[in-house]
Amino acid sequence: MEHQGLEQALHRARALILADLSAADVAGPDVVTFVEDAVVHRRWWVEQWPEGVAYLDGLVAQDVQDALLEKYGRWPLCPVCEDVDSAGPHALDIEPELGPDPRWVCGRTGAEVARVGSLGGGGAG
Repeated sequence: MEHQGLEQALHRARALILADLSAADVAGPDVVTFVEDAVVHRRWWVEQWPEGVAYLDGLVAQDVQDALLEKYGRWPLCPVCEDVDSAGPHALDIEPELGPDPRWVCGRTGAEVARVGSLGGGGAG
């Protein structure tokens, strides 16, 4: 993959996940570091498998979600089930797990909540 195209794809993935983090008001400096770490890791990953560039948005989102889970807990919490589910809060899932045009989806109900980058209602994409 050409360098410029890879950088554009990485910048897009970074912008989308930062938009979602900002919408949830969790884009502090330590969380932004998770985003940067994910972008660095995925840059290497796409250099090894150029066809994977179409999956960067969802993969960076998943990487950040995993890092947040380890350090702070579930994110983003499901707004569909937050008031009706006695099992407690749960995070949204990325669907498809490995595919283009990723979306935040409630894993319990299957309800699509937003495209990655659009959790706040506006979003890029």
